[in-house]
Amino acid sequence: MTNYCAERLEAFKDITTATLTTVLLKKGLRNIWIRGSFPLSNDQERVVGPAFTLRFVPAREDLATPASWSSPISTRAAIEEMPEGCVAVVDAGGYRDAGIFGDILCERMNQKNVAALVTDGVVRDIEGVEQTQLSVWAAGTSSPPSVAGLTFVGWQEPIGCGGVAVIPNDLIVADKDGAVIVPADMVDEVLEASIEQENLEEWIINEVRDGAPLPGLYPPDEGNRIRYENSKK
Repeated sequence: MTNYCAERLEAFKDITTATLTTVLLKKGLRNIWIRGSFPLSNDQERVVGPAFTLRFVPAREDLATPASWSSPISTRAAIEEMPEGCVAVVDAGGYRDAGIFGDILCERMNQKNVAALVTDGVVRDIEGVEQTQLSVWAAGTSSPPSVAGLTFVGWQEPIGCGGVAVIPNDLIVADKDGAVIVPADMVDEVLEASIEQENLEEWIINEVRDGAPLPGLYPPDEGNRIRYENSKK
C-alpha cells in the first residue's frame, strides 16, 4: 500500500473537496466526487487517507447467507487487512435496503485506526456506529444486514463507488461536501495547485468583503491577477 508521508496528508486536511474538484477539473478529471456519500454526523472533521477498496455485488441466494460471514472472503477478513490510516471505500452499487457494516465491524475498524468509511451504500445499527467514533460517509441507514441484498466478493481491487472509479491507494479526501478521489500518481501536482487555489480564493473573498464587484475578480482578470501576485510579496 502506498505510504503517503504524514506532512502531505496533513496538507490535504487544509484543502476542501470543493477546491479539489476545481483543480482536478482544470486537469481534465470531472468524475471524481462519490455520489450519494455524505457524513453521517455533522461534527465529522475532514478526513484524508489512501483508499482501501471493498466490493459487493447484488445478492445471490446461494452466496449471500449468514454463513458467508465466516468465509475467508468476507468483510471480517477484509477489515483485518486494513492498515492504519486508510479510508475504507466500499462499492455497494448504491444499494440502500441493506446495511453493509454495523456497529461491531465499525468498532473493529476504529480499533485498527482506520481513518474513515466511505460508501455509496448504507450502514446499520446507527446508534452503535455513532458510539464507535468511526467517521462514516454513506447514503444513509437501513436495518437489514448486508446479505439481505448484497454479496461481498473481495477487497483491494478497482471498484466503482458512487459512479466513480476508485483504485486501491488513490487518495481520498472527505468533508461536509462529500468524498473526492485524487489519483495516486497526481497527488503532488494536485496538492501544489490546490494550495495556490485556496490562497487565491482567500484573497478573492477578502476583496469581496471589502465591497469589490465580481466581474474581473472571480475569476481574476489580468489586472486583478497582478494585484494578487503583488499581495504575496
